[in-house]
Amino acid sequence: MEPGSTGQRWPERHDGGLRSLVRELGPFTAFLAWLWLETVKQAHDRPSFQVPVFTLAAVYSVAFLAAAGWGQLLRPLGRIAVVAGLFVLGLTFPVLFGRPELLTLLAYGITASVVLLPLRAAQWLGFTAALALLGSTALVRGAPDWSDTLLVGLLTMGIVSATQLTRANAQLRAARERVRELAVTEERGRVARDLHDLLGHSLTTITLKTGLARRMLEGGKDGALDEVREVEVLSRQALAEVRATVTDFRRTSLAAELAGVRAALGSAGIKLVAPHAVDDVEVRLQQPFAFVVREAVTNVIRHSGATRCEIRLGPNWVEVTDDGTAASAQATATVRGNGLSGLAERLAAVGGRVDVGPVPDGGFVVRASVD
Repeated sequence: MEPGSTGQRWPERHDGGLRSLVRELGPFTAFLAWLWLETVKQAHDRPSFQVPVFTLAAVYSVAFLAAAGWGQLLRPLGRIAVVAGLFVLGLTFPVLFGRPELLTLLAYGITASVVLLPLRAAQWLGFTAALALLGSTALVRGAPDWSDTLLVGLLTMGIVSATQLTRANAQLRAARERVRELAVTEERGRVARDLHDLLGHSLTTITLKTGLARRMLEGGKDGALDEVREVEVLSRQALAEVRATVTDFRRTSLAAELAGVRAALGSAGIKLVAPHAVDDVEVRLQQPFAFVVREAVTNVIRHSGATRCEIRLGPNWVEVTDDGTAASAQATATVRGNGLSGLAERLAAVGGRVDVGPVPDGGFVVRASVD
């Protein structure tokens, strides 16, 4: 998960077009049912207030949906202004009807603050609204309204938690797609270079030898058959090299994985410390170690809440360490029970093992080694 998603970072908009916008606004639209139920109730109790209350509810609804759907296009000051406007509209209900418990309608402003502001700021706004509700009901009624206050507090925590999960999932999907794209691009470039190096030399030699054989045949000189035989050998060698290169292209590359996770962690706001070359790793171990790096980094992004990740390589070992907070016994068991269990089987096939667990100074480590 991106560290900023739980702290001071401003949320970004991931625009997926009109269909994505409609899908995003669906839950917010359903959430407005509470507002309109309360509006109808107040209009029924006070018929003289029907026009202002329905007008206020309509303005509040439109402002809320606009903030949820398009507010992230604004700069920080604009977002703050939108959230402030929603809070002012929400405060109008308890003032208009003289009912402090209607401060619960500030939930729409709190929801907008979660969408538009850093989550820490949204949390403070939510808890401030809960305290305001508690104090105002105590002043007006002589006793605090704990049920509505608890409702606002729980609502704030629920919205913040759901938003954290949604953002983390979006970041994970984007990171996976980025890793895939970079791995494919890197492999294509590597194969292009390999084919150029292999075929460039072989085809040049074949061209020279076939030209020499032709001239020998034209001049009636001996040795043309030997040159043709050498051309045949070179052609077979070149074909074998091409097949080996294509076969290797179909495998996971450790170098490509390092390039991919570097971009993925960067886009997730996690600092990466890792080597740029994999020459020290035994060739036979590079493919299984690539899977270790991929799975471990995926878990760093998904579970850890880390700000830093380090990848270390040796001839027969690889280690991925993060400084996250998911190193509890329960997290260790959960992670081991999922993707990393498959890595243990891969490493066992080459005589190795995978060890996972917490780091003494805090964090989590995945280490694969082959004896």
